[in-house]
Formats: sequence, structure tokens, C-alpha cells
Amino acid sequence: MMGASPLKRTVVHLDADAFFASVEQASDTRLRGKPVAVGGEKRGIIAAASYEARKFGVYTPMPTAQARKLCPKLILLPGGL
Repeated sequence: MMGASPLKRTVVHLDADAFFASVEQASDTRLRGKPVAVGGEKRGIIAAASYEARKFGVYTPMPTAQARKLCPKLILLPGGL
């Protein structure tokens, strides 16, 4: 085709592992700057971990019990629909 411009490509990076924890921190100012994770209690797993929690080694899909050992002050929030 004459005069057609080349396609421009845009790359977007979304850190989905931290997304839901970041949303909770944004909506509740008391959680900002604290280690926060979203996931199941007891036998559950971590679905999202804030950057503050990641500093302690908390990541997805880590078992919640292991996350609590790594970060005793972890604030665990239940996931929801």
C-alpha cells in the first residue's frame, strides 16, 4: 500500500501480583507503607502482595502460613468478587 504508515506497537506492563494489594492500600490510607497481602487465611495462598510485603520475601502463590512466618506483621486481607 502506498502511503501506509508502519504499525506502532505499544507495550504495557502490569504488575498483577501487586495490583490488588495496591488497590487496597489506595482505598485505605492506614495500609499505605505497610506489608499487605490479599489471600486466604490458614490453608490458603497469597493472591497479591504489596511491595512492602515482597521485601520480606512474600510472593504469589506462596502458602499463607509461610508468608506469616516470613513477615509476622503481614496484614492479610480476604479476596473478594
